[in-house]
Amino acid sequence: MLEQVQPKMEHFVVSARKYRPQTFKDVVGQQAITNTLLNAIDNNHLAQALLFTGPRGVGKTTCARILAKMINSDGNEVGDEDFAFNIFELDAASNNSVDDIRSLTDQVRIPPQVGKYKVYIIDEVHMLSQSAFNAFLKTLEEPPKHCIFILATTEKHKIIPTILSRCQIFDFKRITVTDAKEYLKYIAGQQNVEAEDDALHIIAQKADGAMRDALSIFDRVVSFSGKNLTRKAVTENLNVLDYETYFESTDLILENKIPELLVQLNTILSKGFDGHHYVAGLASHFRDLLVCKAPQTIDLLEVGELTQEKYKIQCQKASQSFLLKAIELANDCDLKYKTSRNQRLLVELCLMQLASISYDGEKKKFKHFIIPASYFKAIGITPIPVSTQQKNNKTQDQTINDHEITEALPALEKFTELAPELTKSQPKIILNSQQKGSSGLSLSSIRKKKEHLIKQMEVVLDEEDLPKDEFSEAQLLEAWETFVSGLETQGKFNLASILRIDTPKLIGTDIHLEFPNETNKIEVERNQYDLMTYLRKTVNNYDVSLAITVNEEAEKKYAFTDMEKFEKLKEKNPNIDILRKTFDLDV
Repeated sequence: MLEQVQPKMEHFVVSARKYRPQTFKDVVGQQAITNTLLNAIDNNHLAQALLFTGPRGVGKTTCARILAKMINSDGNEVGDEDFAFNIFELDAASNNSVDDIRSLTDQVRIPPQVGKYKVYIIDEVHMLSQSAFNAFLKTLEEPPKHCIFILATTEKHKIIPTILSRCQIFDFKRITVTDAKEYLKYIAGQQNVEAEDDALHIIAQKADGAMRDALSIFDRVVSFSGKNLTRKAVTENLNVLDYETYFESTDLILENKIPELLVQLNTILSKGFDGHHYVAGLASHFRDLLVCKAPQTIDLLEVGELTQEKYKIQCQKASQSFLLKAIELANDCDLKYKTSRNQRLLVELCLMQLASISYDGEKKKFKHFIIPASYFKAIGITPIPVSTQQKNNKTQDQTINDHEITEALPALEKFTELAPELTKSQPKIILNSQQKGSSGLSLSSIRKKKEHLIKQMEVVLDEEDLPKDEFSEAQLLEAWETFVSGLETQGKFNLASILRIDTPKLIGTDIHLEFPNETNKIEVERNQYDLMTYLRKTVNNYDVSLAITVNEEAEKKYAFTDMEKFEKLKEKNPNIDILRKTFDLDV
């Protein structure tokens, strides 16, 4: 009977251990710290207590071991000589009691048998208890000449200040995407792995600044795809949305293809991706497109060379104003996602809004047309201007007359037949270059009688035809008081009290108000439509406008000291001073 031959498995060493740096030159992304330590050793200027702090996987423990090895090196050692007998590593996560620290301080007194220094590396030092920290203080402040302490931690804020003040602190930074990608390219070369630039870039991004995490992800993906590492294999294994998804989404948004966009979102969600992750990635994609717009900021785009070319091509299709508006909408959706009850609908609504932005990033302006110009142009009709008279050029009177209305009637009838749903919307009234309300008239009545059309058109006549009767400041104050009293009747006491802070002053047709802070100004401006409509109708002058200024000095007069308050009360009632003196009261 033949025995089944079992495949022989060799011992596998993960890349994070196999390629752990052995010298400071091999450490990735921490040149400032490694150069400082090298100079300190060369100049004999090394402190006896060092604190290495920073995120996980950035080289704190590795640098501590390299430093401990270099301290005892005299240049005559064999390359692989071990200095472990002079290096003591303590894991403070499991050895955090007072007894552990006391045992360590007892060992510190014994000088090394070989070499010059004993090096104690205490990892995760923030896990020590309060009493253990206190027991360690004296030894850390005045260690023996033959002893050096290297403390490592990811959470410096948890270490008590008395420990921090006794250490020379080195802050390790996150590994940049570029540095991590270059090191991964070196590792791939060592292992004879053919890796695409974009694939390594995605791994470096996923590692989030930790080189150890990048190497762990690299091992996992290589196990999945073998010796050929592609972008597709990385995205499938890591379950991340690649750049192509966002490029496709942006193209659909720019082409206003809402149905296709919603279908794409459904496909993304069906693959198990989170809608929040998709929206956040879309906002980042818009940011990257915006960065590509200017040569000065293109270095901020941390992507591979092939992907960078795609960004440059797509950024030409979108204007800067469009991208700014798109980032605002996507970021707003990102902020609301966690609190939304219907999260999918929120993302879909965001995508529909993005696909509805015009190419110039602005909504269509209806200021100079009764009906939006785009509707007329779509059916081949010349738009009807409300008023082409500009404020800086009043030499011609171009307001609509009956003859123009008669000529426009067939076109409007054609429009009404082609777009009956639009007749339900009410055309906007333009007063004083501001949108004030709706006319309340229906375009469908044009077919019934011409007079009704004329009446409708007169609603949006030029500013010159609006009443501008003269009125006095007394009339204005009377109308103002009536409006404020009405607010109090309606229960709007906050707005009423703000409007009573200052007495309106009339200069020409401008109503001037002064408030002590910006909050009051904003509140009045938010409600100025009802206020100005009432005042204009009451004084029968539509040139009336509101001018608000903020005088912060005025606010100070409302902040009285205790003595000032007492003096005010004494003015109203002198008996208060008699009461104070009788009972010997303090103010």
